[in-house]
Amino acid sequence: MFLIAICEDETYLLEELRKKAEEYLKTRHYPAEIRTFTSGEDLLKEQRSFDLILLDLVLPGINGLETAKRLSRKSRIIFITSYREYAVDAFEVEAVHYLLKPVTDERLYQAMDRALKQSKQADDRTLALIKSGSTHILPIRDILYCEVFDHRVCIHTAQGNYEYSGTLDMLEGKLDGRFFRCHRSYLINMSHVVGQEKGTALVSNGNRVLISRRKQAEFMQRLLHNLKNEVI
Repeated sequence: MFLIAICEDETYLLEELRKKAEEYLKTRHYPAEIRTFTSGEDLLKEQRSFDLILLDLVLPGINGLETAKRLSRKSRIIFITSYREYAVDAFEVEAVHYLLKPVTDERLYQAMDRALKQSKQADDRTLALIKSGSTHILPIRDILYCEVFDHRVCIHTAQGNYEYSGTLDMLEGKLDGRFFRCHRSYLINMSHVVGQEKGTALVSNGNRVLISRRKQAEFMQRLLHNLKNEVI
């Protein structure tokens, strides 16, 4: 499932972009969650890493270019603006596309095709773990969840577990928007969550992962969104 953000301070344009993005996803049959923001500050507060961000360049407070510089490099960015002169600056943050308002469906769809194609290719990303001279290459999509205890991180996969010395914060920076920090000691891949029960997440391998109280509402929101794409 793709995670998409739209950041635009004009509410009517924000709604218009949201509708266009929803129609695009419907035509391409892509499951996705869309979050909307009216300022760069609000977008930067979001803890998740988005696959794609439709970002206005002229925003109140932190402008779009500065916002993009502070975002995760994993996010593909499509700038949307009324000002042609900022196009060169967009290359500084490796933007996928630069669209001028008003945005047509055709131009937006082409840009989103390019961005999400790159994101799908990134789904083949791997994580290299080096321990005692040996290197293990793990496909990120195969990680079920990660936990930390006694300054050691344990990565759980369906094929086995891998331990190394480190922090969950450092590992979180290497993962993508599929992963949710449900507890200070746990990172969970929402693609492998099959349910929730009594403050724990049920993982596809049968294990349970703790969800902190302050994270339970956000966890349920993400879980329900994932599950609604599979309801028959």
